[in-house]
Amino acid sequence: MQEKLNILLAEDDENLGMLLHSYLQSKGFNVVLARTGKAAYEKFNGNKTQVDFLLLDVMMPEMDGFALAKEIREIDKTIPILFLTAKSMKEDKLQGFEIGADDYLTKPFSMEELLARINAILRRAKARKKDINESLLIGKIKYEPELSVLHLLDGNKKLTTKENHLLSLLVKNQGEILDRQATLRAIWGDDNYFNGRSMDVYIAKLRKLLKEDPSIEIMNIHGVGFKLIVKK
Repeated sequence: MQEKLNILLAEDDENLGMLLHSYLQSKGFNVVLARTGKAAYEKFNGNKTQVDFLLLDVMMPEMDGFALAKEIREIDKTIPILFLTAKSMKEDKLQGFEIGADDYLTKPFSMEELLARINAILRRAKARKKDINESLLIGKIKYEPELSVLHLLDGNKKLTTKENHLLSLLVKNQGEILDRQATLRAIWGDDNYFNGRSMDVYIAKLRKLLKEDPSIEIMNIHGVGFKLIVKK
């Protein structure tokens, strides 16, 4: 039996939100509905199950769809994003694609077209995705994100929740800069100075755990963030 994919739907129109929620649930998706951009961001970071797809209305209170997508893209470069908008202006579409949207659907639209676009995006994403939930190798070290376990030469190391979340983000963005402030907001909920010092301690712990493979490096990009690289 195929596992259901999880869609995070951000839509402030109550009627449309419920309609989309019911329709996509009936098509076999798990759907989490948020009515503001801020609520969607909190659900994205607080959701215990991995979000597989973002369906975002552009015009929302507190945080619009563009700002939400930009924030999420700082910590997840690969999650598929489909924007919903009442606008059809070329500039808005260009802005969406520059942020990293996979597609754009202008209201009003048919449910059949929405489903077709979601499935098309998911097919493309599946072709390029390396599943973070399965066991994988960081250099020569086996890592199981789902179990929060690193397999080291001197035995298995069970990671704390924050250690695992941080390493998972570094692995997802391997070879890319992981934005410091966005990571703090995603894991600690606030990018203040004290949380920043705490994250530096966790980065040091991860470096110590991974040092058995000298090809692995967590680089500090001064004033910007971190980058996980594995030297060939």
